[in-house]
Amino acid sequence: MQICKNMEQLRTRTSEWRTNNETIAFVPTMGNLHKGHLSLVEIAQQKASRVVVSIYVNPLQFSPDEDFASYPRTLEDDLNKLEVMGVDLVFTPDDSMIYPEGEQCSTYVEVPVLSHIIEGEFRPGFFKGVATIVLKLFNMVQPDIAVFGEKDFQQLLIIRRLVNDLSLPIEIIGGQTIREADGLAKSSRNNYLGSAERENSRLLSGSLKVCCRQIEQGTDIEQAENACIETLEGHGFIVDYVTLRETSRLERVSNDELILNKGQTNKELVILAAAKLGKTRLIDNIKFVIK
Repeated sequence: MQICKNMEQLRTRTSEWRTNNETIAFVPTMGNLHKGHLSLVEIAQQKASRVVVSIYVNPLQFSPDEDFASYPRTLEDDLNKLEVMGVDLVFTPDDSMIYPEGEQCSTYVEVPVLSHIIEGEFRPGFFKGVATIVLKLFNMVQPDIAVFGEKDFQQLLIIRRLVNDLSLPIEIIGGQTIREADGLAKSSRNNYLGSAERENSRLLSGSLKVCCRQIEQGTDIEQAENACIETLEGHGFIVDYVTLRETSRLERVSNDELILNKGQTNKELVILAAAKLGKTRLIDNIKFVIK
């Protein structure tokens, strides 16, 4: 496994692969790797002859009151995990390479509409930071395929829109959410949870499943969302949102639409949620189909 810290090393190796007609799959990460990340690496290995993983904690997607300084950085352990998996190359750029003039003076890209709803309402500028770093990394690695987790469902849609709008020749693949045995979606931020918080955290996915069932059974959408919020708040969560959306543009869905859809075409929906337990902010989503 080769570790590249600059773009020249990266481009030298990837150019060799392309000369040999090898395909490249890319998995961008912020490190502190867990089974969720590694599942994306496995997908990449199935889809291409070479796999590149990047590890970079992007300051542009953290607001001043978020956890950039304390975000877990475990590079040595991450590299060991990736070497065991047989990853071909790990790209570990630093801030001076990614933002040579500083992140606040850097050219940026932003996907309209999708970046400003739901998660974007609570984290202004977050998706601008995501879109900018992903595009920069795409231009550096120039992959044929890139793999992202469905746990960050809105982010996945934004990246797909970015690739489509800018005519990038990259196939975007979503990897399913990997969960703990009790249902909690795996996340680097789970490490922040205290023991009591960790016990309560399983209720996030559990309450979303209940919300899905209620909507499938015909419960009013707003009533089901509010019941989910009340359940979470009753167990110590501070809820930012629980919202039902369709899965292509994250547009709201009405009760009438669901009634009209019954017995016709299957309609794929997603319930998205974000909530804090103590100082730890958790996100999750569950997709389901109304038949």
